[in-house]
Amino acid sequence: MKQFFLLLIGLFWSLFAHAQTEKDFETDTVITRKIAQWQDLKFGFMMHWGTYSQWGVVESWSICSEDEDWCSRGGKDYNEYVKQYKQLKETFNPVLFNPEKWAQAAYEAGMRYVVFTAKHHDGFCMFDSKQTNYKITDKNCPFSSNPKSDITKEIFNAFRNKNFWIGAYFSKPDWNSDDYWAHEWATPDRNVNYDPKKHPERWERFCQFTYEQIKELMSNYGKIDILWLDGGWVRPEWSLNEETRPWIGCKGWIQDINMEKIAGMARQKQKNLLIVDRTVHGKYENYRTPEQQIPEKEILDYPWETCMSMASSWSYSATDTYKSTNKLIHTLADVVSKGGNLLLNVGPGSDGELHPDAYNRMKEIGEWMKINEKAIYQTRPVAPYKNGKVRFTRLPDGTIFAIYLADKDETQIPSAIELGNIQHLKAGNIRMLGSKYNVKLKKTESGKWEINIPKDLQQNPPCKNAWVFDLGKQSHKN
Repeated sequence: MKQFFLLLIGLFWSLFAHAQTEKDFETDTVITRKIAQWQDLKFGFMMHWGTYSQWGVVESWSICSEDEDWCSRGGKDYNEYVKQYKQLKETFNPVLFNPEKWAQAAYEAGMRYVVFTAKHHDGFCMFDSKQTNYKITDKNCPFSSNPKSDITKEIFNAFRNKNFWIGAYFSKPDWNSDDYWAHEWATPDRNVNYDPKKHPERWERFCQFTYEQIKELMSNYGKIDILWLDGGWVRPEWSLNEETRPWIGCKGWIQDINMEKIAGMARQKQKNLLIVDRTVHGKYENYRTPEQQIPEKEILDYPWETCMSMASSWSYSATDTYKSTNKLIHTLADVVSKGGNLLLNVGPGSDGELHPDAYNRMKEIGEWMKINEKAIYQTRPVAPYKNGKVRFTRLPDGTIFAIYLADKDETQIPSAIELGNIQHLKAGNIRMLGSKYNVKLKKTESGKWEINIPKDLQQNPPCKNAWVFDLGKQSHKN
């Protein structure tokens, strides 16, 4: 009976702790204020880069033994493949690395924060970590003799000089660490390959290793605004549910790295730091990060960003296909109209350059942003959020914008654009961003709002891909 009673107490406490922590969102007013400031930025730049760029393969995942499409090794022997993969450190020499060029291109595109992969799951450090020799600055890496060998520091400095917010991507799992993927046992999946409860000293070494590496990033790389943690299968037990439990693998071993300790140290080093412990909902996931998709809901009750690759892959491939400028601008408008940010990723090549298509897309996005940025930065959602091909955004002063998403072959503005039942507008002349033509806003007989476009403007739009109309400030009168 006593054991049963203790079991009930334990079960109750487990459920209580889960509920409390799951709902324990960040309430510190300084942090919530910084989240709002981050939401104002709207558009960020991400880079997945490592030794894998030499092969043009998916970042890290090809050394994971799971039978997944993105883990393909082309039929090669697994052990030999991993050995050769780790030797890529000895040939990695991105001599064309020029972070100032990247920062300028991203700035001109209208991006205002950056997230760089300081360490991905394979464990290779693109920063000068003292905890490992599997890093860009190791003497056996040819780029170590380059004055810009500490790539993370160079990127952060270049983007900081353009007034970007700085985000450090860091993988919680480390597939190079012998205290995560231990040499004594096979590695059946992405998870730790031993039971942390049976080998607590080993797991504690890994936790301390992770803590020290994050401490290096928070101490030695200037002002950091965002700690962007990936590898959501490394998580505490309370955070598991039907969706996330399968992530921890066939053994179901819990991989708790003590986020409270890490966050406390990180915020001591970096005041007001935003922390993104991806998919681990709670206090240390200050905003959420849906991957390669835009949430279907028109409005979400938490801050979020869509992280998406500009090409089909996160990492560099010379033959990859890049999304069209039309698609990217529409994605930005759609994300922003729903209250999110867009973090757009480009994978640099092994020589340290971006693909020409990436520069071209950023240039064309920038041309659009120069005309229409008022409808993007600092905006928030406004009902009805969208109507057909139109997306709506709102500034804090009440100004409403309607963004018409033109089809890729649509070069002429329609004579009339229906807005639907958006509330509290005023009929009369309105402005189209980038144009001096008079545009009329009126209500139709059905009670819906409509924009009427003069013929000359229809044939001479100020930009491509999407057209933006300033509908004026919402009032509380019809």
